[in-house]
Amino acid sequence: MSKILQMLFGLLMAFALSACAPPTVNFKGTALDDDSMGGNFTLTDFNGQPRSLESFRGKVVALFFGYTNCPDVCPTTMLEYAAVMKQLGADADKVQVLFVSVDPERDTPRVLAGYVPHFDKRFIGLTGTVEQIEKVKKQYKVVAQKVPTPGGGYSVDHSAGSYLLDRDGKLRVFQSYGTPAANLAYDIKQLIR
Repeated sequence: MSKILQMLFGLLMAFALSACAPPTVNFKGTALDDDSMGGNFTLTDFNGQPRSLESFRGKVVALFFGYTNCPDVCPTTMLEYAAVMKQLGADADKVQVLFVSVDPERDTPRVLAGYVPHFDKRFIGLTGTVEQIEKVKKQYKVVAQKVPTPGGGYSVDHSAGSYLLDRDGKLRVFQSYGTPAANLAYDIKQLIR
């Protein structure tokens, strides 16, 4: 009799523990579980004010690294996130899109203020010193490199994906460049729950 009670107790405990476990989420993007990647940072927003990533706790954060002179990848990605915000409806207020410049020499707060809100007034552009940006790029394993162009200018080759962080600020999903807005919205909804 005691073995039967022990088995029943064991089954009951296993059931109780599984009920407490967080639900498994199947993302359309690539799920991330790397504690060595990501983390808090503080940069300057397009109003010239310091903003830390932690200040957005409670919201799902879509984090994209780009630059305002980007001819294709950056505006395309920002347009996708603008479409996502429309698809989310009222839930869009639970999301913060952050555009982190990988070209801080040209992307001053004023330049970002004229670029980022063009896609959605709720989006925030962030910049900083070259050293600050380098530190954040390393935290998120972002690659960006200046490429000289004819006439003495330059473009910036950079990682083209974006990241989703949950409401606790934990890095959860990598979204490849070109991910459709519907897939981005799906993953964001999983993190809002």
